[in-house]
Amino acid sequence: MFIPKANRVAIYEYLFKEGVLVAKKDSPIQKHSELDKIPNLQVIKVMQSLNSRGWVKEQFAWRHFYWLLTNEGIEELRRYLHLPPEIVPSTLTQTTRSNAVRPRGGPGGPGGGFGGASKTDDDRSNYRRGPGAYGMDKKGDVGAGTGRVEYRGGFGRASRYDN
Repeated sequence: MFIPKANRVAIYEYLFKEGVLVAKKDSPIQKHSELDKIPNLQVIKVMQSLNSRGWVKEQFAWRHFYWLLTNEGIEELRRYLHLPPEIVPSTLTQTTRSNAVRPRGGPGGPGGGFGGASKTDDDRSNYRRGPGAYGMDKKGDVGAGTGRVEYRGGFGRASRYDN
């Protein structure tokens, strides 16, 4: 397939800048969403060519092609586009995170704290430990095996066979 050099260079530049490229399989006639003037079919064919050379790694999922630039592809595109070694794809650049101090839950702070108990924690534990409406320990009378076990016949699967 004949692809104009300007379109091929635009695809290469976008791929090198981003490090990845996505194209929808079902819309070969439509224009590519990121590369405005280039048909999707040309993008797919150029990327298939790069995949056969081993410059990109191809992944297909849910009617979309995903291409990831390999190290060899980075070097070859850098040579083709005449770029200096300082320029790298955005997938290889690390973003710098700000070391802003986030509030953590301390004693009396938001989140109840890990250093000491807050007033709400004390209220909850006293409520659970205190006597209930019937004079029972609420926390101790909860869970499996705390109540009386009672068998009432006629319920469940066995009732069909016991006649």
